[in-house]
Amino acid sequence: MPRLSFITGARKPSRILRTGTFRKPRRLESQDYQTLLDRCLKSKQLFVDSAFPAELSSIGCGNLLRKLPPYVEWKRPQELVKNPQFFAEDASRFDLHQGLTENCWFLAALASVTFHKDLLTNIVPCNQSFDMNYAGIFHFRFWRFGEWVDVVVDDRLPVDKDGKLLFVSSTRKNLFWGALLEKAYAKLCGSYEDLQIGQVSEALVDFTGGVNMTIKLDRPHPDLWQTMLRAAYSGSLMGCQTNSGPERVLQNGLVAGHAYTVTGIRQVTCKSGTENLVRLRNPWGKIEWKGNWSDSSSKWDQLGLKERLLLRKTREDGEFWMSVEDFEAHFVELVICKLTPDLLSHEKGKKWTLSMQTGKWVAGDTAGGRLTFTETYWKNPQYRLKILKVENIDKRTNSCNVLVSLLQKQNHKHRNQSPPLYIGMSVFKVPLEYQGVGSKLPQAFFINNRPVNNKCVFINEREVTQDYHLLPGSYVIVPSTAEPDEECEFILRVFSRKHLLEEQGKNPNILCCKKIADKQDDLEIWRYFEKHPEISVSQLQMLLNKGMWTSMRVTPVKFSLDACKVIMAQLDVNASGTLNMIEFNGLWQRVISYQEIFQRRDIDKSGYLKLNYLQAAVQEKGITLSPQFYSLLGLRYGNSSLKINFENFVCLMLRMEINGEVFKNLSQDGKGIYLNEAEWMMMTLYS
Repeated sequence: MPRLSFITGARKPSRILRTGTFRKPRRLESQDYQTLLDRCLKSKQLFVDSAFPAELSSIGCGNLLRKLPPYVEWKRPQELVKNPQFFAEDASRFDLHQGLTENCWFLAALASVTFHKDLLTNIVPCNQSFDMNYAGIFHFRFWRFGEWVDVVVDDRLPVDKDGKLLFVSSTRKNLFWGALLEKAYAKLCGSYEDLQIGQVSEALVDFTGGVNMTIKLDRPHPDLWQTMLRAAYSGSLMGCQTNSGPERVLQNGLVAGHAYTVTGIRQVTCKSGTENLVRLRNPWGKIEWKGNWSDSSSKWDQLGLKERLLLRKTREDGEFWMSVEDFEAHFVELVICKLTPDLLSHEKGKKWTLSMQTGKWVAGDTAGGRLTFTETYWKNPQYRLKILKVENIDKRTNSCNVLVSLLQKQNHKHRNQSPPLYIGMSVFKVPLEYQGVGSKLPQAFFINNRPVNNKCVFINEREVTQDYHLLPGSYVIVPSTAEPDEECEFILRVFSRKHLLEEQGKNPNILCCKKIADKQDDLEIWRYFEKHPEISVSQLQMLLNKGMWTSMRVTPVKFSLDACKVIMAQLDVNASGTLNMIEFNGLWQRVISYQEIFQRRDIDKSGYLKLNYLQAAVQEKGITLSPQFYSLLGLRYGNSSLKINFENFVCLMLRMEINGEVFKNLSQDGKGIYLNEAEWMMMTLYS
């Protein structure tokens, strides 16, 4: 997953947000996790969080209280189950179920994060458990209004008289990371009730510190599939929402006024041609789409046998497929959250510049309202933006991609008691005669000049983003509320290839950001697929061997043609003998995860796994096999000493994971499946 690596520019910045960094987050309520943990361990007492007490006040004071059962008690996980677990390595989007709080937007975003283990461990710090150093205290990290915040909670959770959790719960009754994370987020937002009603985009930013792009689906979007394709390839998080209003189940199986997670996209081969599909998940863990490509749809009969077995699910788990056309017709917006803004461009592996400024609208001073208020608009905060020339400028338009994000901060401790204002922003080209002006541009400038974006749309959401194509030169950004004299603090973020940003009369604030995860190999692979949409076994071998696999102490692994044939057979769902970009990208991510496991378990760095270490490696993926089975694996995949190298480890793990996914898709009860002879032959011979 790409990351932003921040490096200060040549000129010393005057206003950089230095507090609340990821490495040193701000402590909510000044509570330091390590200090509190050490104090509890020393006194041998479980932590009691007085800042978020086990009382109704932490749940709320409005409509949510009316949903509560007559009897509510707060209990620790050890009082609810025999063997509580905090976190599981195989944590997935299927773990969590929504409780009494109407926070589907929160769960939809969290389900998206579970696809990226590095992101999840950012939010849920490691080395927390109910065993070692347990003291009833846990902590989580969120990105909140321009800074990372560490939130401490005790592990007392509200339950009914039967010990059932009232809010988020796990499908695995002894797993509690989701419930405790929700509690920490409720504390950050004020209460559980403050999690009622929200936007997927808000939670995605709070989990990642990324920047959102919102695509309104009520207007035609000719590039929607390509945009989603690039988002999936680059590891973006995606969520979507149906129309606003009270939640209710429609006849087609969708829920009105509800948030969903986009969990995958796929191009399938039908008898009549190709079709683009989107996979979605309902945070409820049930209630699914009933139209084309639903679990019971006859559309699946148009696919080849293996493609149908691998993609189609036969159980009610809240996840389903639909065509991109139906997706566009039944959902009102798609939110794409990027940790780096390369989604704006087809180019990868380039440097981006991020500038971040804080500001404030003050009544009677800097809260001038929208442009139609000609007498006061110029009083709004103004930010001079200088777009600098770069080598790889868009040759068609001679312009640069620029993304501007305006994020308003809530004015109240409780999220729902601080409804967002209607906010927007305009960008003006600054002519030569005004470029030497250091103070705010005067009223006359805004009367005589039109903004680049022509019409500024004001939205009552926490964050507004807008992408521009700007020629190199000087501009001014004016963030504003819709009405004058509305007060609020805000954060302005600008992303581009290269620019300078300063508040009028201030020094530039510039942060250079390099996408350290986008190596040259990734760029070459992306370009290769632009020329070769489908790759053969020999091409697969060539691309895989561009990677530097296993540790530095052994000779880098090179995949043989036979191994690539095995891999191709696992992933080639339509039996075409080729892989497309999405299939290859999924494989690449899997091999990276296998490499990490292999390196941890290759204790002597020999480049081989012994059988006892193989068992531990397999279990890291959440796969449980009987002990005697590992001897058979050693015979099948190992050398004469029953040791397994990385190449064979990849083939083994891929086969187990793919077959495990098929089992889950076909099993109604999680205990068994029924296959006819043709299905059995396909799964055993072709895979």
